Amino acid sequence: MDHGGHGTMTDLPPFTLGRGLEFSGDPVFMVGCLLALALYGWGVVRLLRRGDRWPVGRIIAFTTGVLTVALMMCTALNDYGMVMFSVHMVQHMVISMVSPILILLGAPVTLALRALPASGRGNRKGPRELLVAVLHSRYMQVISHPAFTIPLFIASLYALYFSPLFDFLMGSRAGHIAMMLHFLAVGLAFFWPIMGVDPGPNRPGYIMRMLELFAGMPFHAFFGIALMMASEPMVTTFLHPPASLGIDPLDDQTAAGGIAWAFSEIPSVIVLVALLFQWYMSEQRHARRKDRAADRDGDAELVAYNAYLASLEARGRG
Repeated sequence: MDHGGHGTMTDLPPFTLGRGLEFSGDPVFMVGCLLALALYGWGVVRLLRRGDRWPVGRIIAFTTGVLTVALMMCTALNDYGMVMFSVHMVQHMVISMVSPILILLGAPVTLALRALPASGRGNRKGPRELLVAVLHSRYMQVISHPAFTIPLFIASLYALYFSPLFDFLMGSRAGHIAMMLHFLAVGLAFFWPIMGVDPGPNRPGYIMRMLELFAGMPFHAFFGIALMMASEPMVTTFLHPPASLGIDPLDDQTAAGGIAWAFSEIPSVIVLVALLFQWYMSEQRHARRKDRAADRDGDAELVAYNAYLASLEARGRG
């Protein structure tokens, strides 16, 4: 079966949702998803066994994020993504923008820091210390800095789709998998400092995080509009779709552009709501700390005042 987009994949039936959700497990993503869920579950169980808590909302977010990756790459959607630009664009947008946001909301790094064993006696570095060292390394400072993440996020669109590299990667299933892994990694790198749920070297204030978010999103919209406005197919991979699908390549490209344009808005709203909620909770915690400090200061003043009155009374008796 040729997945290079050259019109030989004629055995596919017309695309339907039921057909698209059939299991068609890619071993790379299947193993990766199962491993991610297993490791996250191990961390949660480890915390619970020692009496600690882990928010259910984080478990749901992480699990949903991993399942969205599995949905895109381990069902027949992946097969159709090899021959339909619109389906491929759904895969790209979900894996690079929806899945990373949900995975990061699950705070996997924080969970690892709490669940991993610390170094024992006589050992300088255990798993937890190694993770902390990586988080504070110069490498992490570079790849999590906006000067790196925003250009990488943009280049993953324009430099890939508007160059021969896209057709080369789509010429094989291995190239397609490598591309999707790249999209997932880029999405995680872009949204990790913006979400700010896990600890990291670059954690700007909430206003700066919002600016970083909106600095990258318009380029997605422009990319989608460019595809929608094109008068001819812009990549050769999807130039000759299987006849059994009954689709026009230019119409399919227009649909792909619309999907890219829409996805520039949806994740922005999700992240913005999450940031506003985090900001609100941070202000609430800060207010409670100030109240507790004021209560302690007030108690100290009251004790001092009572002591002063007692000293006056003692002098009066003398």
